[in-house]
Amino acid sequence: MTAALDALASGAASILDRPLEAAELDSFDKYLKMLQKWQRAQRLLGSTDERWIVENVFLDSLLFLRVLPRRFHSLADVGSGAGLPGIPIKILNRGVQLALIESRAKRASFLSAAVRDLELENVEVVIDRVERYAERAPRAFDAVVMRCAGDFSNLARAAAPLVAPGGCVVASGPPVPRPLSIGTWLDVPGVRPGSTRRFALFHPGDVVL
Repeated sequence: MTAALDALASGAASILDRPLEAAELDSFDKYLKMLQKWQRAQRLLGSTDERWIVENVFLDSLLFLRVLPRRFHSLADVGSGAGLPGIPIKILNRGVQLALIESRAKRASFLSAAVRDLELENVEVVIDRVERYAERAPRAFDAVVMRCAGDFSNLARAAAPLVAPGGCVVASGPPVPRPLSIGTWLDVPGVRPGSTRRFALFHPGDVVL
């Protein structure tokens, strides 16, 4: 096992309160190699360094599980890009129905290749904006996730029609929280000891949009 995969196994165990299964670790290894390979043609990530990807991509994606409901059967990843956080979550929850929503065709081509090569079932790659997709799939998902680079309140409103009754929208947030017109900020323990990660959480059923 490489140092990067060893760090993944250790970090994931602390997040999940269980060790990664061999098949899960193998899927992450394949995914890591795919990201590094495709990075040469597309700028999917900020770095191709294995340890950087493990800490800032894989483990950061798994931290969503500390905010998501304990049980969920369907998940939409909005602005999925390189499949984050949707694919890491799917690797650990093979039975979950997943939609990877990405408006950029080149990024969507990577997502389709990743779904195929990682042998992920019940995954739909959606090449569209979330607002248009929500018209076709209203209330179809238990949860919506996103790595938020923009205004969470606006993105949450756009994604809210996708959420089934009782569901939620969860986004990883910036280091400094911005005021939210909807939803709330939550701090959860980070990957590194003593660190925290900030997420925005919104339950569409709690307010009238």
